[in-house]
Amino acid sequence: LVYCLFVIEWSLSLPLLIRVPLQKGKSLRQNLKEHGLLEDFLKKNPYNPASKYFPSLANDAASETLTNYMDVEYYGTISIGTPAQYFTVIFDTGSSNLWVPSVYCSSAACTNHNRFNPSDSSTYEATSQSLSIQYGTGSMTGILGYDTVQVGGIEDTNQIFGLSETEPGTTFYYAPFDGILGLAFPSISSSGATPVFDNMMNEGLVSEDLFSVYLSSDEQSGSFVMFGGIDSSYYSGSLNWIPLSAETYWEITMDSVTMNGETIACSGGCQAVIDTGTSLLAGPSTGISSINSYIGASDGMISCSAMSSLPNIVFTINGIEFPVPESGSCTSGFESMDVDGLWILGDVFIRQYYVVFDRANNQVALASLLLDDEY
Repeated sequence: LVYCLFVIEWSLSLPLLIRVPLQKGKSLRQNLKEHGLLEDFLKKNPYNPASKYFPSLANDAASETLTNYMDVEYYGTISIGTPAQYFTVIFDTGSSNLWVPSVYCSSAACTNHNRFNPSDSSTYEATSQSLSIQYGTGSMTGILGYDTVQVGGIEDTNQIFGLSETEPGTTFYYAPFDGILGLAFPSISSSGATPVFDNMMNEGLVSEDLFSVYLSSDEQSGSFVMFGGIDSSYYSGSLNWIPLSAETYWEITMDSVTMNGETIACSGGCQAVIDTGTSLLAGPSTGISSINSYIGASDGMISCSAMSSLPNIVFTINGIEFPVPESGSCTSGFESMDVDGLWILGDVFIRQYYVVFDRANNQVALASLLLDDEY
């Protein structure tokens, strides 16, 4: 296992600004296809992206869905315990719990991932609390405990986290990450567990009560999440601040979705969630059908020769236009989801902008990324 190196940016005084590098890993789709299991998996695991935000839509009682269903994931390395035990996790703004596999887990999914051993940590504190999360395409159950969590150079002491005991099925078996580190609000945290960033804020470990994200495109490296600060060298112009419409997920009000100046969805306004843990961009089927019709997508595929001439999809938020081009991968980056007109602005959207998640003022900011030759 190759671990990420953490790049620590020293500010003039403590606390620190911490940048955690993110790796762009092989997708679950690729792993399943390589093992000849993709077709069977898709039949047995129908996916509803809305179940992450509306738990009643999942097959069973749920609190969140799989952080990323089939496509590219961005994940980084953290450690838990004393001495440190290392884990790769998705930094997910669409959920609020931290959990990793544990030695108490006998599921196949735990056998090929790093597992936390409480007996090897001198700072671990057990609890009698349980944790159960039903996902759209999988689930986990386990227990809650407290220990020191290292995120970059931040030592987050007395952090509550989940230790999985079961991870049924194949979903997590083929996932390239060990666990999940949620960055949404405490109000949606399973079992009322305090999220990692809330604990950081409570302990005064960050310079500002915000974090920011940069996700690289294609095969480029350099993705990161920065705790407590903003790196202005990654964007041009100014940050465009947008107030939150709910303090659960990072939910905002969107004005409209247009293409070539024509409104194709969200006429009169709609709600959207900015979610680093979802790879695609999801929205109501009527709007997604309009987008796919404009770009000539069929069954999720687009003519590669037509990619360069496709129009941008423009998301107008708080009066500002945020265009999103097609990815260039000859596949559509959009999927349908019909729940109260909700849109999920996943990595397809986030890759186009530098994003700031501000807990102090309950707002997010978007800024245009610098072009490659501007760095």
